[in-house]
Amino acid sequence: MHAVYVLQNVENNDGYYLGSSAGLRRRLEEHNSGNNVSTRGRAWRMVYYEAYTNERVVKKREQKLKRIDA
Repeated sequence: MHAVYVLQNVENNDGYYLGSSAGLRRRLEEHNSGNNVSTRGRAWRMVYYEAYTNERVVKKREQKLKRIDA
């Protein structure tokens, strides 16, 4: 299963990160362990996700959400 997800910075509720992954638990662990340059050095919690069976649909949804955020 593929998903688009939103993370919120634990220390600063105004900090958000939007991404996609085929493994949500693993990906959240990677963000919190510093394995992602964009989120390194901060603690994150998942506040939202949308699950899909098709990776291409997930990528399109992620792009659309990122355009809204910009």
